[in-house]
Amino acid sequence: MVDEALPGRLGQVRMDGELPRREDLGLVFDELDHQMACQAYLWALPLVSYAQWKTQHRDIFGATDYDLVHYVTYRDRLGIITANATTPYTLNFIDLAQTGPLVVELPPGPTAGGLSDFWQRECGILGEMGPDQGRGGRHLIVPPGQEAPDVDDSYFVHRASGMNVMFGFRTLDTDPQRAQELANAVRITSYDGRESPATRILSPGGRPWTGDQPRGLDYWVRLHEIYQDEVIDERDRFYLAMLKQLGIEKGKPFEPDERLTALLTTATASGELMAQANTFAKRFEGSRYWPDRQWDTAIVLDNSAQRGENYDELLERASWFYEAVSFSAAMKSQTPGVGQAYLGSYVDADGEWLAGGASYTLHVPADPPAKLFWSATVYDVWTRCLIDNEQQRGDRGSRDADLVHNDDGSVDLWFGPTAPEGRESNWVQTIPGQHWFSYFRFYGPLAPYFDRSWKLGDITPV
Repeated sequence: MVDEALPGRLGQVRMDGELPRREDLGLVFDELDHQMACQAYLWALPLVSYAQWKTQHRDIFGATDYDLVHYVTYRDRLGIITANATTPYTLNFIDLAQTGPLVVELPPGPTAGGLSDFWQRECGILGEMGPDQGRGGRHLIVPPGQEAPDVDDSYFVHRASGMNVMFGFRTLDTDPQRAQELANAVRITSYDGRESPATRILSPGGRPWTGDQPRGLDYWVRLHEIYQDEVIDERDRFYLAMLKQLGIEKGKPFEPDERLTALLTTATASGELMAQANTFAKRFEGSRYWPDRQWDTAIVLDNSAQRGENYDELLERASWFYEAVSFSAAMKSQTPGVGQAYLGSYVDADGEWLAGGASYTLHVPADPPAKLFWSATVYDVWTRCLIDNEQQRGDRGSRDADLVHNDDGSVDLWFGPTAPEGRESNWVQTIPGQHWFSYFRFYGPLAPYFDRSWKLGDITPV
């Protein structure tokens, strides 16, 4: 007996009365393990994302726990998932098990930064939005499970929620030289007297690298590696039971046999399909920003803790951390003039995927509600990184001195494989055969953004 209504492997199971035939039990267990692996894939997306990026810092850039990597050029940022193409990034990944309590010393000046664990939960705010309020100072990072040292008021104390943390900041000064001087003045040292090499500012230097989650079996290899070093949250114990069934345990090598290798490779592909649908066709209540537009609120998480009322935000987290990296309260500002706001468009005005071989226009009405600046950026759907076009440019925005405005103050942007005549300075080049999506960012979003009285056009086929 074959039940054709059952999916996949289960449709091949032959029944012996009410029970599956014993010789077909392997098909049932394969399906069970496949489904667990798909759910574990979605659950682990933020963790594997940071773990992958950390390996790039170590293996390609040669960064230690005490260094910083400074992403300035377009090529530098090509490996960052949905990077901002306008302002530089300075960051590193730190293993507190190796460093012990750590001191980050920031200079005074316009910076915005923070600390997050490898689940990408914010555990400290530095710079203008933090306790130093841009005046600089010493920030002490205490590993989980350790008592905070008895320090004086000259320290700002942050308790890490994971053994691995990301420390990053942006210099908000628009002058490149002053911004570089601020980055150069940051110091990272151990608090407890361990030897601390001098903080270096490293550059990707045009080397190819990738921060998006690896595919195939490498996804699970990266997950196994970072799991060995991390603390266990109570909320994750059922997922860790799934990992145990999939050959991933703390303190044990990851040595999948032929069956498990094939199953995990397939589950990675299936899990990514689910992640793509969950990200690029959001079905979260309230995610569509204007009912008659195709723009979504890109960040569907409610808060950095990733906790909703009566549940943890599993699918919301998977949506954001498949298409992006990092989260802070400032990135979902509810205060006019402060922080940022992100809208994402994954389809055109007709609801079709955005195609690299087609041409589109986007109408930006006059007076976009951004105190600092606004930008529209193009990303490759496969990598979720800046589009690697011949133009080596992925965005247009209000900081572009050559941006052409219409007589009424509005702006028409253009996207396509070839530049529209006379509108080259308003154009971003797309690549035939590659789908793309766009973020529209508001830096310092103002009241007309929050009350929705200002409305952005859709990306419309030409």
